[in-house]
Amino acid sequence: MSESKTPTIKNRKASHDYKIEDTFEAGIVLKGTEVKSLRQGKASFADTFAYIQNGEVFLREMYIKPYEHGSYNNHDPRRPRKLLLHKRQIRELEKATQQKGYTIVPLKLYFKRGNAKILIGVAKGKKQYDKRESIKEKDVKRQISRNVKGSYKVNL
Repeated sequence: MSESKTPTIKNRKASHDYKIEDTFEAGIVLKGTEVKSLRQGKASFADTFAYIQNGEVFLREMYIKPYEHGSYNNHDPRRPRKLLLHKRQIRELEKATQQKGYTIVPLKLYFKRGNAKILIGVAKGKKQYDKRESIKEKDVKRQISRNVKGSYKVNL
């Protein structure tokens, strides 16, 4: 019996807008129709962030499209979702976010052994000139890889 490949949902904007300092893998509390939508890859991380309230971590503004065949059991697409972490990890996150300029952003959502997991990162916002610098670095790396790739071609 082959298991179908479930999609990984990535936050591409996070690495552009933030400098990721540390990452944590967390479980996420979901309803049944949310899991079915995620397995179809129908979710978005636009403007999503995590916050700590009463010693628990919640994810805010994550969009999970309502399941087409969900009927009255469907979920609210933007409801706050609880993240499952160890107390030690929550304390680390709390300590990190108390520093000025740091926030918790989701990086990737995936399934591991049938459970939905989310990779969150402690991040510091980039300034505009930092963003330009990282774009230049990416372009230089791309150009170098093209040149290296081109120099090893063998004509037969």
